[in-house]
Amino acid sequence: MSLFSSFHISGSGLTAEKLRLDIIAGNLANQHTTRTAAGGAYRRRTVSFAEELIGERRLPAASPGPGRSFTGCGVRVDRIHLDTNPPQMAYEPGHPDADAEGFVEYPNVELSKEITDMITAVRSYEANSTAINTAKSIYLKALEIGR
Repeated sequence: MSLFSSFHISGSGLTAEKLRLDIIAGNLANQHTTRTAAGGAYRRRTVSFAEELIGERRLPAASPGPGRSFTGCGVRVDRIHLDTNPPQMAYEPGHPDADAEGFVEYPNVELSKEITDMITAVRSYEANSTAINTAKSIYLKALEIGR
């Protein structure tokens, strides 16, 4: 692991959480969209992350596990997927997107869930930012010691 790998790890976390906030903002902006280019109501999107791994190395035969180890170097967006929950149905016979029975299909976006996800994303972003600032302070103090 290099001296400045903490910057890369926290930086990848900042990038991932920013994308997560963008997806949440898109969900909130489309919470009343009943017609999309793909057809039907907007579907809520979510983000899943995966660990970014580098440097496979062999472990000694005496160590437990499969005999291989990877070094973590951050986080990456694994994929953006559509929420599988069904859309919300509302009886509005006068709506232009109402079906034959008068029901309109609304997105499966819940305001409380999006706000909760937004708060956790912001706090994760802040934690990564704090980690970068702490590492920067440590490196500056180490340089002062060398003087």
